[in-house]
Amino acid sequence: MKEDNEGRAGLLYGIGAYGMWGLVPLFWPLLKPAGAVEILAHRMVWSLAVVGIALLALRRWGWIRELVRSPRKLGLITFAATVITVNWGVYIWAVNAGQVVEASLGYFINPLVTIALGVLLLKERLRPAQWVAVGVATTAVLVLSIGYGRPPWISLILAFSFGVYGLVKKKVNIGGLESLAAETAVQFLPALAYLLWLGTQGSTTFGTEGAGHAALLAATGIVTAVPLVCFGAAAIRVPLSTLGLLQYLAPVFQFGLGVLYFHEAMPPERWAGFSLVWLALTILTWDALRTARRSRAKAEALARTVVDRALAETATGPAEPEITAVPPTSAQPGR
Repeated sequence: MKEDNEGRAGLLYGIGAYGMWGLVPLFWPLLKPAGAVEILAHRMVWSLAVVGIALLALRRWGWIRELVRSPRKLGLITFAATVITVNWGVYIWAVNAGQVVEASLGYFINPLVTIALGVLLLKERLRPAQWVAVGVATTAVLVLSIGYGRPPWISLILAFSFGVYGLVKKKVNIGGLESLAAETAVQFLPALAYLLWLGTQGSTTFGTEGAGHAALLAATGIVTAVPLVCFGAAAIRVPLSTLGLLQYLAPVFQFGLGVLYFHEAMPPERWAGFSLVWLALTILTWDALRTARRSRAKAEALARTVVDRALAETATGPAEPEITAVPPTSAQPGR
């Protein structure tokens, strides 16, 4: 019963995390007239404040000493902070520039980019179905490039930056909340310096557009941290395969908002490209579920074999050791 409750809670946390990430395009336009770079800087500053309060409440500070003692991990955290800065900045700009649909495409193809990075950087081997999925996704990018008259740069930057970010996070191997704290600590001083510079130039919107606008800018920290906390809670309660399926909720919501709420154009070539991407993701998901099912069946079969052997030995008793007579030699007494 407890396990079932944990599973249900994990599922709700996962839906909450990806649902919030999927609906975040509704939030960024509320921050106008602030530009994308100013919004990004506020997101960095206020995220550190929110995460710092959370860590203070949880009294989780021991990881800092370990991180400071590891120059390699510090370098990886700095690189991760740089990559996620690019990802955040491009996404905020894309949403406020009316490119929500193209931004959603970036997160649709992100799982395929992650696979490609695994092959190129980690020398991983792909199963045949994964090769097919990558091929279909590549065709989709070509179709969209022809339709746009240019490659879908927003999608590609978002997909590759988040893919590289995930790869670096895997190597750092610290908790989600702690990792965000470390990354925003790296981002904090440059972001704060930029905001102070905006203030000296009279270009800041914080404090000049009313208390409501200032509160919304400060809320960027909450918008960043809360989905991450929910994701962390889901990750420890549900299987990775379930989490992998839930990740598609975010781009589905973003795509729906782009088409139905923001009324972005969807010409036939764009529908064709997206359809190919969805086909690739269907193949990828089918292959992942099939592989997980086979692995589970093998594990269950192995467990049954071990149990059967143990029961057989219990029923018959342990085999008595054979005693082999030693022939007499000249060294034996009485010879």
